[in-house]
Amino acid sequence: MNEIERRRTFAIIAHPDAGKTSLTEKLLLFGGQIQVAGAVKSNKIKKTATSDWMDIEKQRGISVTTSVMEFDYHDYKVNILDTPGHQDFAEDTYRTLTAVDSVIIVVDGAKGVETQTRKLMEVCRMRNTPVIIFVNKMDREAKDPFDLLDELEEELAINVRPLTWPIESGPRFKGVYNIYEQKLNLFQPSKQVVTEKVEVDIHTEELDNHIGTPLAEKLRSELELIEGVYPEFSVDDYLKGELAPVFFGSALNNFGVQELLDCFVEIAPSPRPVQAEERIVKPDEPKFTGFIFKITANIDPNHRSCVAFCKICSGKFTRNTPYLHVRHNKTMRFSSPTQFMAQRKTTVDEAWAGDIIGLPDNGTFKIGDTLTEGENLHFKGLPSFSPEMFKYIENADPMKAKQLNKGIDQLMDEGVAQLFVNQFNGRKIIGTVGQLQFEVIQYRLENEYNAKCRWEPVSLYKACWIESDDPAELEAFKKRKYQYIAKDREGRDVFLADSGYVLQMAQADFKHIKFHFTSEF
Repeated sequence: MNEIERRRTFAIIAHPDAGKTSLTEKLLLFGGQIQVAGAVKSNKIKKTATSDWMDIEKQRGISVTTSVMEFDYHDYKVNILDTPGHQDFAEDTYRTLTAVDSVIIVVDGAKGVETQTRKLMEVCRMRNTPVIIFVNKMDREAKDPFDLLDELEEELAINVRPLTWPIESGPRFKGVYNIYEQKLNLFQPSKQVVTEKVEVDIHTEELDNHIGTPLAEKLRSELELIEGVYPEFSVDDYLKGELAPVFFGSALNNFGVQELLDCFVEIAPSPRPVQAEERIVKPDEPKFTGFIFKITANIDPNHRSCVAFCKICSGKFTRNTPYLHVRHNKTMRFSSPTQFMAQRKTTVDEAWAGDIIGLPDNGTFKIGDTLTEGENLHFKGLPSFSPEMFKYIENADPMKAKQLNKGIDQLMDEGVAQLFVNQFNGRKIIGTVGQLQFEVIQYRLENEYNAKCRWEPVSLYKACWIESDDPAELEAFKKRKYQYIAKDREGRDVFLADSGYVLQMAQADFKHIKFHFTSEF
């Protein structure tokens, strides 16, 4: 197995309450990265996810930005991207999905599929990303597993195949039978012990001795039903994104996670070809190519540093080697590229296709930028979406105008939200997907840039990018809608419609103007 074949890069996506954080922690535990699993040494309130490094994440107990972690497991090099589950940060998650080769979806055993999971699954389907589903919290009362499988198939529009099967749930939860390895895993409710596996022939009395005759009979009949109803597990169908293997367990109690990880590294794809505008880039090409899918400011609050996260698409990245920044058409060298374990980072000398590296950024990168060994390539699929909520941002401390402007610029570079400048009054408008983003921006401006802002309401319905092959019609439209025309940070024209009716009328009256709801057009 060469360096590229041993790479596994995946995102974990879930609704905020599905227990994604516990799963991430346990995966890192198996990677030898953290010593404490879950909430062993302190109460649960104090302990925050290893992947949540911002103060606001630790206070709120939610992830507000994707964090990148990597570890070695057996012969494999695993890169995890832990995405925010909260729907207000969906855009960060959409962009993260462009940088991974596979996805693990975490579903709450009692609640089943929730809205956010459905939306993210649509993004996976657009790219045919292979998906594994982990049904969590089986140590609490959960839905019937067959009902859950039906719901997964219906809601996520994908064929499923269980590879482990739960024996009861809640206080009666006895463990899972690993169909993939044909072993029985008995549940011991402990956050510190990894459960022992028992090799057992389910057709003998040995199974009855472990879980009792009634449950043994029930398990045998359910396994028979699974074999009859669900398709044979096929790695090819999984890799095409047509079949999702399903695992059951309890991440908080470290149960069922190792089975998931063992199967994942074996069947998940190594780095896949990436579509650029010019051509398809294959991972085993000798020359390095990569794109920036995320920018994070102030990972280390003491140094005010920005880090641009680069997904390597092909070849090998080497420290201190000159690479072409395609948008600026200039050569750059990187003396301290890093790989991350949440906030801890190490400098790397080389990295391969499939890896994600952090490059120091002093304002040279934007999301979507490409680095190559000289070829002009542009990777697609990193759009900004039309925001749903808008507010004017004003300076609350006139002495800190410079800090505020720098803070807004850096946070917008990160893709936290979108900035529009109204051409009528010159005021800055921030557009977001959800209310929580405004709170995060205000908190981070104050704590990371020592700048205070205040929000003022503005009644808008939708922002859409406008373009036209008919310059006269575009000019006429901009004159008529002068109060509602803004520029984004790239200098593109944006129409800020104040109602759905106004937008429909504009589309009907100006036939030659194209109204775009994502920034990629």
